[in-house]
Amino acid sequence: MAYPTAVNNLITDSVSQAGVMTLASSPAMAATLLYQAVAQAMGNAANNATMLQLQGSNVTMAISATACAIILAQKPKASAISGSKP
Repeated sequence: MAYPTAVNNLITDSVSQAGVMTLASSPAMAATLLYQAVAQAMGNAANNATMLQLQGSNVTMAISATACAIILAQKPKASAISGSKP
C-alpha cells in the first residue's frame, strides 16, 4: 500500500503496481526477443543453405549442358563414318 497522500490510495496503488509489473515483465520480454532473433537467424541460415544447394545444382546442369554441346558440335572422324577399323 502506498504512503498516505492527497491522491486517492487506490490510484497510487494501481500506478505503483503498473510500474512493478512493467519492471517484472522486462526480463521475460528480453528473453522473448532473444528467442525471436535466434529463430529468425536459424530460418535465414536454412533458407541460405537451400538457395546455395539450388545454385550449385544450376551450375552443375549448366556445365553438363555445355559439355554436351561441345561433344555434339565436334565433327565425326572419317573412320567412324565409314565403319572401318583403324
